[in-house]
Order: sequence, then structure tokens, then C-alpha cells
Amino acid sequence: MELGLDGKVAIITGGSEGIGAETARLLALEGCDVAIGARREGPLAEAAAAIRATGREPLAQSMDVMSAEDCAGLVAATIDRFGGVDILINNAGTSRAGPFEEVADEIWQEDLDLKLYGAIRMARQCLPSMKERGGGRVINILNTGAKQPGAGSMPTTVSRAAGLALTKAMSKDVAPDNILVNAVCIGQVKSAQWPRFREQRAPDLTDEEFLARIGENIPLGRIGETEEAANLIVFLASSAASFITGTAINVDGGASGVW
Repeated sequence: MELGLDGKVAIITGGSEGIGAETARLLALEGCDVAIGARREGPLAEAAAAIRATGREPLAQSMDVMSAEDCAGLVAATIDRFGGVDILINNAGTSRAGPFEEVADEIWQEDLDLKLYGAIRMARQCLPSMKERGGGRVINILNTGAKQPGAGSMPTTVSRAAGLALTKAMSKDVAPDNILVNAVCIGQVKSAQWPRFREQRAPDLTDEEFLARIGENIPLGRIGETEEAANLIVFLASSAASFITGTAINVDGGASGVW
């Protein structure tokens, strides 16, 4: 399938590890110029090296989506280097979950600032360039809890549900400009966070044993691979997805009870 991504310019936040880094690498393989932003310089350099191995020279910039100045700086640097922006993938975020009565105000605020306002800041900076270039793609990376929150899942599920509403509302506002806005809702998929989860929840297990145990509760019988999530993101960024907007697609091996 021809994806029509050659020569496009993509920005990926949270692009230093896991799904973000793999998405950036696959986009580079498809001929995109790629800019990645993340907070930690070490993983960012490793991700940049992986992109460089595809034959593309990336822009890798240390930044925090909770800073409006950092968001503007990454977009400005991308436009200066590559001439514009065609694709924005809002992937920055962490998983924070606890019972409602145990989540303090500052945790609520920080989670919304990172996941919701981070996406808002980045989109606000990228839309003018997309309009100038005749269209674009915004892809918000959420999780399946945005559609089906469970007990003890706050503040993450609430922040992600807000991202779901942002996706739908923004898609209608920018559709006349040929800018498509979609979300990908991640289920149990391998990411850089899994070793940390294992250390917290099952320190007596190896990473492989822990992932296998999680996979027992998924209809497909396993946890998802990072590349499987990245493949969908790349598809939504491509010309092959030119009539898809305002939707949210699960990548969860059939685990979620909602579409």
C-alpha cells in the first residue's frame, strides 16, 4: 500500500521511548522528516540514533509539553529545519492511577497539564503550518480507559477522556482545512513503562513472566508489541487514511468492552 508519506514532516512528543520512538522510526522509514521531543536527553539521543539508522537525519529536542515555551520552541525549530509541519502525534504522557479519594489536587492538575493541555499547546502551534500546507494530521495517543474507565483509574482515565473529547471537537473545527484529527486508544501494549510497572507490582517476576501474566487476560492471549501500535499510528498519518477523522481506534487485542 502506498502511504504517501515521503517528504512529509512529523512531530512526535514523547518520542524518546516505546510507542513514540517506534512511530518516529517507522515514519522515517516511510520517508518522513521527523522531529521528536521529550524530557530526558539520554533516551532522546538513543531514539535519534535509531532514526538516523534509517537514513534520515532527525531533529531531537529536549522539551516538556507542560511548558508553552517549549512547545512553541519545538514547532519553530521543526519549521526552521524542515519547512513546515504536516503531522503531529501527541504521545507525551505517563500512567497515574489511584482511587478517587487518594488523588490530590496537585496530581489532578499535573496530569491534565501534561496530557490534555500538552496536546492543546502542541496542536495550537502546529495548525497554522498545516493550513498553509493544505492539510495535515493530528493523532492523539490515549488509552482504552478513556472509553471505559475502571475503579482506581484516576486521574489518567479522566485526562484521557478529555483527550477523546478534544479529538472529536477539534476534528470538526479543522475539517474544512483538510486537517484530520484522530485518536489511538492503547491497551496492554509494550512500552518503556512496563519494567517500572513490574518493579512496583510484581518485583519477584521477570519482565517476560510479568508480561505473560498480563497477556492471560487479553482475548488474543498476549500483550501487544510496540510496533503493532506504531503501525496504526503511521497508517492514520498517511494518505491511505484520507477519509478518517474524529474517531478513536482501540489497539488492545480485543480486551476492551467498548468500541
